[in-house]
Amino acid sequence: MSCVHSKLRSISSGAIAAAIGISLSMGAMAQESPRLRTPRNLSTGLNQHPRLPVSATTTAGNPNTAQGPGPAPIGPGPGCDVFPAPASIGTAVGLSYFGPPPSTVNQSLVGPVQLLNSGQIDVTNGTITIPLYLGHMLGGQNVWYILTDVDNPSVAAELGLNFSAKMSFMGNAVRTANIDANADLVFNAGTVDFSPVRSVTPGPAGSEFPPTAFQPGAVGDSAYSPFIQIANAGNVIYNAPIVAYNVSASAINFPNGNVDYSMVHDEVVAIDPINMTVTIQLINGFSFGRPVWYMSMDASIPLAASIEHNTFAPLMANLHLGDDDSFSSPIERIFLATNGAETGGCNNPLRQGLSADLADGARPNNVLGGIPTLALDYSPAWDANLYQWTAAAIASGYRGQLREEFNILTFVQDGLLTGPGGAPFGSAGFSINCPIVIRLN
Repeated sequence: MSCVHSKLRSISSGAIAAAIGISLSMGAMAQESPRLRTPRNLSTGLNQHPRLPVSATTTAGNPNTAQGPGPAPIGPGPGCDVFPAPASIGTAVGLSYFGPPPSTVNQSLVGPVQLLNSGQIDVTNGTITIPLYLGHMLGGQNVWYILTDVDNPSVAAELGLNFSAKMSFMGNAVRTANIDANADLVFNAGTVDFSPVRSVTPGPAGSEFPPTAFQPGAVGDSAYSPFIQIANAGNVIYNAPIVAYNVSASAINFPNGNVDYSMVHDEVVAIDPINMTVTIQLINGFSFGRPVWYMSMDASIPLAASIEHNTFAPLMANLHLGDDDSFSSPIERIFLATNGAETGGCNNPLRQGLSADLADGARPNNVLGGIPTLALDYSPAWDANLYQWTAAAIASGYRGQLREEFNILTFVQDGLLTGPGGAPFGSAGFSINCPIVIRLN
């Protein structure tokens, strides 16, 4: 592992370009002390969420060297908060006069829908608390992990996980496990070192992406992928990211926050190995115009893992990219602006993109493809499609915040967007493990 770290510790943007054609990845956040509160009723909380004052500080310190998950998805100002306004805005009656959202009757209709149902969402803090699992490697080392998605619909319904049919085609990027006599998972391979210190060095102001150097805060070995296949349980494939490795329960007992990120995944806000729960930070995004919150757990390249505050998972590189929605495709697309609007930071309602992310530390408001309730093609493995606004589009004042896949594809067709550096638009050659958690509207 130390050899891997030395290779990753300060990689230039030129090296990135040589490796993948152009530098790439998603958002970054800065560390913030978690404020754990009692989760509210989901539909009540969604209707009553107050937008924070625009004057509030986005991050403390340098967001590009901070450890941990950073600020919650409810940011200061409309550029960093996708939470929908209550239906009572602009009416002469109070919120109590409005009935439940239509999504309570039919999940395809407008309104909030919790998709990952294995835990409870804290709407105030933008987190979810879900079960923590303990398995072991063949050598006996402790493997602390979570479950978020599965390729079997019956198992998904039973455990409250996301169902993804596409995960059945992940066989070349999974690690394997078996259930032992104690009903625990025993993994054949795949370890993670959480000791590296995460850092990202942005490019110059106005062109912060690509960064000039970066270091992931967690690095998996060559056999690590978050996706596992349980050989003696029907070969079902699960999304099971590791959140701590080869440590005892007492070493990672942080039920009230103040997590030691040299031992625990950076997206963890609190971890309780006594009661077997873990609280994960959620992230803003959009799917077909609907605001969503999701997790970010792993990435197939070091740059993405560095910016995303997640784990570099080398085995994910085996996933076949670029053929979204075709037979045997294991992925769905995610769309990332490289040079979206960033002036004014979170005050700017059009704020979006990787340069904005590296400039102010808040998330880049990425656009996801299909998610459950909106489409059938959901996968937690997102094929990153980076896009760049052309100079002509920017000069004409066309640059803004995009929220919908086919809107982006139409702008590509119309010549307003290209791939990074003017390259053809398409897969950027890496993927990110981002389980969907909730559709907010």
